[in-house]
Amino acid sequence: MTLPSITQRLATELNIRPQQVDATVALLDEGATVPFIARYRKEVTGALDDSQLRTLEERLGYLRDMEDRRASVIKSIEEQGKLTDELKQALLTADTKTRIEDLYLPYKKKRRTKGQMAIEAGLEPLADALFGNPDLNPETEAEKFLNTEHSIGDTKAALDGAKYILMERFAENADLLAALRRFLKQEATLSVRVVPGKEKEGEKFADYFEHDEPLKSVPGHRALAILRGRNEGILTFSLVTGDPDDKLAASPCEAIIAEHSGIKNEGRAADRWLAEVVKWTWRIKLLTSLETELIGQLREQAEEGAIKVFADNLKDLLLAAPAGPKVTIGLDPGLRTGVKVAVVDKTGKVVDHCAIFPTPPQNRIAESEAVLLALIQKHNAELIAIGNGTASRETDKFVGDLLKKHKDLNVQKIMVNEAGASVYSASELAAKEFPDLDVTIRGAVSIARRLQDPLAELVKIEPKSIGVGQYQHDVNQSQLARTLDAVVEDCVNSVGVDLNTASAPLLTRVSGLNATLANNIVAFRDVNGAFTSRKDLAKVPRLGDKTFEQAAGFLRIMDGKNPLDASGVHPESYPVVERIAHEFSRDVSSLIGDSAFLKSVNAGQFTDESTGELTLKDILSELEKPGRDPRPEFRFAEYKEGVEDIKDLKPGMILEGAITNVAAFGAFVDIGVHQDGLVHISALADHFVKDPRDVVKAGDIVKVKVMEVDVSRKRIGLSMRLGDDINASGDTGNRAAKDRPQRQPRGSKPTQQPAGNGAMAGAFAAAFANARKK
Repeated sequence: MTLPSITQRLATELNIRPQQVDATVALLDEGATVPFIARYRKEVTGALDDSQLRTLEERLGYLRDMEDRRASVIKSIEEQGKLTDELKQALLTADTKTRIEDLYLPYKKKRRTKGQMAIEAGLEPLADALFGNPDLNPETEAEKFLNTEHSIGDTKAALDGAKYILMERFAENADLLAALRRFLKQEATLSVRVVPGKEKEGEKFADYFEHDEPLKSVPGHRALAILRGRNEGILTFSLVTGDPDDKLAASPCEAIIAEHSGIKNEGRAADRWLAEVVKWTWRIKLLTSLETELIGQLREQAEEGAIKVFADNLKDLLLAAPAGPKVTIGLDPGLRTGVKVAVVDKTGKVVDHCAIFPTPPQNRIAESEAVLLALIQKHNAELIAIGNGTASRETDKFVGDLLKKHKDLNVQKIMVNEAGASVYSASELAAKEFPDLDVTIRGAVSIARRLQDPLAELVKIEPKSIGVGQYQHDVNQSQLARTLDAVVEDCVNSVGVDLNTASAPLLTRVSGLNATLANNIVAFRDVNGAFTSRKDLAKVPRLGDKTFEQAAGFLRIMDGKNPLDASGVHPESYPVVERIAHEFSRDVSSLIGDSAFLKSVNAGQFTDESTGELTLKDILSELEKPGRDPRPEFRFAEYKEGVEDIKDLKPGMILEGAITNVAAFGAFVDIGVHQDGLVHISALADHFVKDPRDVVKAGDIVKVKVMEVDVSRKRIGLSMRLGDDINASGDTGNRAAKDRPQRQPRGSKPTQQPAGNGAMAGAFAAAFANARKK
């Protein structure tokens, strides 16, 4: 019996055909990117989408690593002369890395152990005798093995040595380890306690001071909160299989070890000693290592969940609706240092900048109004983007008052999520882009540009600094970076990039390009002027045929020589379009946008060896709406006047806000008071919601009802079920406390906050109150 091939395993896991797997793997091995494969190789892969392709790519890497490790382990054991046919078969059929390592454990080079020293002292026959025949008397048998040369001076030393030999033998049994893991995963309890004396210091972790929960049901966000509490020295935890407070009780795991080893208590002379061996095996050899391993698995699963939430929110934010090419004034609010102002034209170029002081303590309102009004009129500004950090609502009110006085101005003010703007403004990239601008003005530029085109601006910021994740500082940073980079790449390529206006950071994310090639493209453009044809890319230094193939379809040239260069049609498919045009005696440009005609074209009529029906349908769809932007229509939240601080909130208020973050337990909403409120999953809709993302996503504009406000703890409970009754009891509920996430005040810098700082309580209380009334 052998394991299925990697192809077969991937096909089963992804529920696709083996042929699709082989074709995709071949493309990946040739250097093709996921966006390119998803968009332009549908015939080859059977139309696998980018999500399936990313999963396949990740699992392919894992399975290949596992096969490499399997081969390495087999070679190592073989070199030791210990590879039996049975062991080799077990290794060849091991289906996880953990199983392979368990089988390798007895043959792994390790430090000299007590068991090995006992074997060297000649005690292995004693261990074998007592294990094989429990009728033997341990003390009597041990006397035969006293050895002063190896410091075996009494029977206790001999029996202890024999005990270590059996302990290590049991602890290195792969089947036993697998059985113990299965049991613990199903039956163990995660028992959490506060470190004595840390109650006051760790008050934010109070929900976990005495917390017991089945290991198998610990949700990811709770696991990460507990792990953070442990890392900060506030909490301790352990895996228990009985009463968490009875540390001396025998564990069921000891019975599993005994049964697996064939040890029974039948009143024989050696039975008590063998029971001690079992007890030691569990408590000394296996408990800590298995606990560490299972907690590690819990962390990995929790991190995967947290990373997925971050990735989903990042995707929604990157694909948020762009306001478009409009003259925009960016305002980076502040109090003592004033409000920084930057004006950018339709292309995002900075044309003016200054600082005004309409907020406390200066309150130079009249002067600030005059300056801002002059900028609006001078540049015919259409939008005013206001960062949502410190002093944002004061700045918003100041701008609103100005626009009321000058109703003839055709300008709209919009609050913009400024997360990450400060990171960008202080970066090497920003310094290179704006060497003559102050750091604070660069932030205002970023705020203005991200309103015009969120994707183009946000790609300049390290993804994890954008601030749409939970526990991002606690998860595996390399895995987080890989996942978020993949999201950015997929988003950029799904939208497409204007070759003649894109920045180097944006071009870097295009399929097939890297930072060097992106900079080469910009340098070539600066010297030679705008590209007029995709073919001109061949003139860019170091951009070869393979790179052209991967990148060209995602790069747009507006008003170029070939109208197809402005579309998502790949240059390799231009001959097909020309064939369609020739067949109907039309020129290519006349096909573009002619929806009625394109719908009438029979795709099957124009297929050939290189272009299948799926590709042709994509081509016709692209010609119908060339360069179509998959992003939604631009909308913005209108915050209620007079509601600028959490103290202004009252239960029952109906407010408009923007979804900033979606987690497994609900969604956070910016309602303009510098602190996001939480709509718990149970309050997202009138029907059962399994996944909050089925209802909302980051960037959505929603109406919410204020259910509960806790000013002291900065918690806001909201509901999207506007008919919900207000919970008057103020009861936060135990479940609320345990599920409470952390959340930063709007506009604050990213910090590693302790768990427990969030808005869960109000949301849960409201949900429970409604449930009781029903």
